[in-house]
Amino acid sequence: MIVLSRFKFRRFWSIFNSRNKEFFRDKATLGWNFVFPFLVILGFALIFHRGVQPNYKCGIISPTGATSLTEGLPESVRKISLFKFIEFQSRDLGFEKLKNYKLDILTEQNSHPLRYWINHDSPDGIVAESLLTNALCDPGAVSDKAVRETVKTRRIDYIDWLFPGIIAMNMMFSSLYGVAYPIVRYRKMGVLKRLKATPLTAFEYLAAQVLSRMFVILFSSIVVYTGCALIFDFQCKGSYLDLFVLFTLGGASIISLALIIVARIASEELAYGILEIISWPMMFLSEVWFSIEGASPGVRIFSQIFPLKHVTEGMRRIMNEGASLGDLSFEIAVLSLMTVVFMLIGSLLFKWTK
Repeated sequence: MIVLSRFKFRRFWSIFNSRNKEFFRDKATLGWNFVFPFLVILGFALIFHRGVQPNYKCGIISPTGATSLTEGLPESVRKISLFKFIEFQSRDLGFEKLKNYKLDILTEQNSHPLRYWINHDSPDGIVAESLLTNALCDPGAVSDKAVRETVKTRRIDYIDWLFPGIIAMNMMFSSLYGVAYPIVRYRKMGVLKRLKATPLTAFEYLAAQVLSRMFVILFSSIVVYTGCALIFDFQCKGSYLDLFVLFTLGGASIISLALIIVARIASEELAYGILEIISWPMMFLSEVWFSIEGASPGVRIFSQIFPLKHVTEGMRRIMNEGASLGDLSFEIAVLSLMTVVFMLIGSLLFKWTK
């Protein structure tokens, strides 16, 4: 209450404007905020096309003179959509690739019965073998032992699943590094020492930093999202307003976390090291690139301390499942609490001088 009672909007607005002007005048940093996420999305879009992707590499030892890559293979094997067939003229070369996990399974054309090899230490090889043997079996042979049923759902391709995570990851890096480095640099150069002589309070200064960086992040993210949606046909199944609210809360919480990190640091090298220690585990445990559903319970519980985890999860549910803010009450509550707590701690720990 004491902190809020001393808050003056004019002082806050002055810092907010100056920080925005500083960022937009830095053309290199501004451009990178647009280029980096777009290049990542473009790269994955080129690698992972929409639709069923061949996830397992099946090498084929092909004799000289074969007219087709899959010549001599059973028709049921040729139709395995999850196999990417790769030709090898030499059996030794195929074995070498198999030993080094560059192939999942190796077969030989025109062999009766069909000969194949796997690496028994490769989990993907075991799955590939199951796909192969299942294709060769008569479906009626297992009908009395197992009954196949399917669940109808809207297909979500990997690139659609990845897109919200990339936007959230770009927001994380921009929030952490875009706030931390200027504050550390200002403290090191004595700029904060001069600001201390003014009526400006720590809370006003930090609040201006949070909102300024949020304005920049929202501006760049909207441009990136719009461009990627137009080029790659990404669609949001839920409300854009809900997506905006969740993204804003997530950005505010991560920026507030950055303020705690640099509350007293005057060394750019130390700040960089601490940010690296926090940002990389946060990125990998927040399911940006892959799901951690199969990880140990301890890892999944630990991931809940990162605001990026809740942002990524919430954005995916809004964009891919059409969830509303009511469905994301837990994520909203956690991000709001983190923002308030981090901001108060950062204000209390903040030092103007070295």
